[in-house]
Amino acid sequence: MAAPGMDRPGRGLPATLVDVAADRLRAAILSGALSPGQKLVEEQLCADLGISRAPLREALRLLTQQGLVEHLPRRGSRVTAWSPADILQLFALRNVLERHAIEQALPLPDPTADLACVRRMLDEMDRATDELERDDAHRRFHAAVVALAGNRQLDIALAPILLKLQLPMAMNLREEARHHRARDGIDRHRAILAALETNDAATVLTALADHGHLQFLELPDR
Repeated sequence: MAAPGMDRPGRGLPATLVDVAADRLRAAILSGALSPGQKLVEEQLCADLGISRAPLREALRLLTQQGLVEHLPRRGSRVTAWSPADILQLFALRNVLERHAIEQALPLPDPTADLACVRRMLDEMDRATDELERDDAHRRFHAAVVALAGNRQLDIALAPILLKLQLPMAMNLREEARHHRARDGIDRHRAILAALETNDAATVLTALADHGHLQFLELPDR
């Protein structure tokens, strides 16, 4: 099950102008075509996307909720630019929630059935035909790990953290693929699933500690 707020509304229904604009802008941000801190000029975006200001502004509002865009009073919108300290703190929070979830969840009553969602998210990462699909599955994988605890408040606490980490997580996978084998990112997450299948909390916590989520992500000074 996807974490709250992780997918656009109406998935599976015909896409609206807002959906299309939000998806295209989100893809541009996660791919690096629009860089952190870059100002988003509405007139130019309307021309590029072939839409009016009303659906564009709604799309920007959705991306703001997802943590990819920030609105600056009297200065318009820009791609969110997290500081290195922000990114490290967000990853640390994700790790705290994942560790707490594992300590609550394991041992699982029925590992084969209980890990079905985690396996499905890993399969979606593996089968993704483009980077945006892989990014979505990547976030859902981490949400599914925390969801093993069956703790609704943990799921709610994690959702905004994953939204804010969308760009750093995507950048990390891209850098890893650029410097190493493209499948290395999949294999690191497969190691987490293999640890979960042991049904031993200590083994899983070790795998999470070895996850290396910042190993390939450069954090420039600001």
